[in-house]
Amino acid sequence: MSPPPSPPPEPPPIRRAGLVAMVGRSNVGKSTLMNALLGEALAIVSPTPQTTRHRILGVVRHEDTQIGLLDTPGLHRPQNRLGKLMNAAARGAVEEADVVLFVTAPLRKGNELHISPGDRTLLADIGKDKPTLLVLNKIDQVRPKQALLPLLSELSGLREFAAAVPISARAEDGLGLLLSEIAPRLPRRGALWPDDDLTDRPARFFVAEFVREEILLLTRQEVPYGVTVVVDSYVETEKMARIQATIHVDRESHKPILIGKGGSRLRDIGTAARERAQQLMGQKVHLELFVRVTEGWAENPERLRDFGYDEGKNP
Repeated sequence: MSPPPSPPPEPPPIRRAGLVAMVGRSNVGKSTLMNALLGEALAIVSPTPQTTRHRILGVVRHEDTQIGLLDTPGLHRPQNRLGKLMNAAARGAVEEADVVLFVTAPLRKGNELHISPGDRTLLADIGKDKPTLLVLNKIDQVRPKQALLPLLSELSGLREFAAAVPISARAEDGLGLLLSEIAPRLPRRGALWPDDDLTDRPARFFVAEFVREEILLLTRQEVPYGVTVVVDSYVETEKMARIQATIHVDRESHKPILIGKGGSRLRDIGTAARERAQQLMGQKVHLELFVRVTEGWAENPERLRDFGYDEGKNP
């Protein structure tokens, strides 16, 4: 009879820990990067700019280091009060962080790669008082790889970076090197979060996010920005979580788009979001969705507070 297998070795005690803010323009892949580092599809992802509206914490361990990743909204020129709060969330994360990741991606014009003018503006005023790493994402889309060298040189000339790391978040290329560059720059101290913590957000937050993600994926430009999702009721038992949520749109014309013929699109949104929620929560979920027109919610301070977009650093 063979002996029982040996238990896996205990991980080393945490000797470094801290917050790492990921900042950059919209659609450079910050949320994709966070999900790849966590090994969990926590942050929602879509081709729509400003998909991320909240600061989201994800905790990852790298050897003896605990890294609290802060995914942030893409810094942009705000068109309403919601946009201003999103920018405030990103800048607030930078203020709290021990290390900053400036995430960018090449801009292609014809056969040439360029730096976005927005990158020049952002680099002028973020992360000057703490270690800032340049993270050049989406390198899997560049051939030949030597074409990245002038871009990295130009970006590095805009300011002094603690390190420059080319990666592909989607292809999970360069992630180990990135973690190895982050870890020694975090403070020496014990763990800041329990070992089994993945995030500090409650499950109901992610349910609302998963619904909004499906809306963005299914409607694309039909309902671009004037939608938010609020969980009205969340009752969790041993067998099932029963959730009711309202999708708020700011135009009457968006309501039939979301509902679809005979409610078909709303059912598709609910089914996909429910499956995501069940995977994250590890239990059955009953999700019921409603659609309501709430005109001007993105400019209304009271509505923004009611919908979870606080005036503080963490809308």
